[in-house]
Amino acid sequence: MPSDPVQALAQEPVDHRFKGLPPDAGQAGLTVGELTAERRGLYTGGFTTPVLTLDAEALSHNLAALGAYAERHGLAFAPHGKTCMAPQLFRRQLEHGAWGITAAVPHQARVYRAFGIQRIFLANELVDAAALRWVAAELSADPGFRFVCYVDSVRGVQLMDLALRGQSQRVDVVVELGAGEGARTGARTDEDCRAVADAVAGTDTLRLVGIAGYEAEVPGADPDSVHAYLRRLIGLAAEFDKAGRFEGVEEIVVSAGGSAWFDAVADVFAELPELSRPVLKLLRSGAYVSHDHGWYTRLTPFNRVPEEGGLRPAFRLWTQVVSRPSPTQAFVNAGKRDIAYDLGLPEVELVRDPLTGAERPGTGIRVLKLSDQHAWLETDSAEDVQVGDWVALGMSHPCTIFEKWPLIPVVEADGTVTEYVRTFF
Repeated sequence: MPSDPVQALAQEPVDHRFKGLPPDAGQAGLTVGELTAERRGLYTGGFTTPVLTLDAEALSHNLAALGAYAERHGLAFAPHGKTCMAPQLFRRQLEHGAWGITAAVPHQARVYRAFGIQRIFLANELVDAAALRWVAAELSADPGFRFVCYVDSVRGVQLMDLALRGQSQRVDVVVELGAGEGARTGARTDEDCRAVADAVAGTDTLRLVGIAGYEAEVPGADPDSVHAYLRRLIGLAAEFDKAGRFEGVEEIVVSAGGSAWFDAVADVFAELPELSRPVLKLLRSGAYVSHDHGWYTRLTPFNRVPEEGGLRPAFRLWTQVVSRPSPTQAFVNAGKRDIAYDLGLPEVELVRDPLTGAERPGTGIRVLKLSDQHAWLETDSAEDVQVGDWVALGMSHPCTIFEKWPLIPVVEADGTVTEYVRTFF
């Protein structure tokens, strides 16, 4: 058994938990590693539909693109792990220069630690007493572990302090500046942020190390309003530093950045004046790793700065036509249980003939709605699809794509499956 917990995933058996994988692999008692070594073909190796796949070339491209972008702009990078919850992809993100991995809730942080993640940024106020004591125990047991989380209220600070009393390690926190009235979390005004910082300073259990926020929550976000919010963020960091609020810290953390405005973060963070200590300018974009068809294809900052690079959709959900009741109607065998649909219905990308292997674009075919286990297709003509055809769907929103699939084949251009990505939701 490998001592590396990521490598140990290869020892998991292939069984009924894993949708779309070849039934004979489970019947033969193969492990994931043994199935990987067989390098089966997606279309000829016994895979069943529906099956979600990741494109190997697109994954590699996207990992390199954001790693290079962050380095080029002097940004540290803690991609949001909630997107994929896949330790194998975390490993690759770290290999491409990521500082650490961002989490949203304690469960995600526990998964990260189980797979050896040494730096975790939790982008939420953490007031769960049991989770706080777990964090303190992890910090005490491992001097190399770094943990930072949000605070955005005086009451939250009081609850954190109460939970952590008697622990040997202080927990590092950043004040979250809210993006405005009607936005999500965060202290709404600069004065609220000062009050939260004062409350942290009054504890022996917490240490203020920076300022953070999430620019995509700016109401009616556009380039001007997002830049203005981010300038408030760095202005508050400079003010807090001048007031001595970061005394005793090794570096000041200034963090923002989802997958829709990382170009604005790069612009504004470059304006940050020199502070009394080194600054960790921490970007947290997560959806880039797989990108998508639709939502992030429209929103990615690379649309505004194409000279900086670009991302490629890596997901493809292969389904099969199981009914063709009329010349304009067809049904495939995947629905709400398999398909992300919170940010729009999927798009038909390709049709593959199961007899000849010939592929053709999915023009003239549209997804109208979803049932639990069916997608309703509308077709322009009777020849667009036939019963048995494989239909590839492109979907929006990586966070809700990954979560439906516990083991995802990674496929080369010729259809060879070279890896299986394990998720932990």
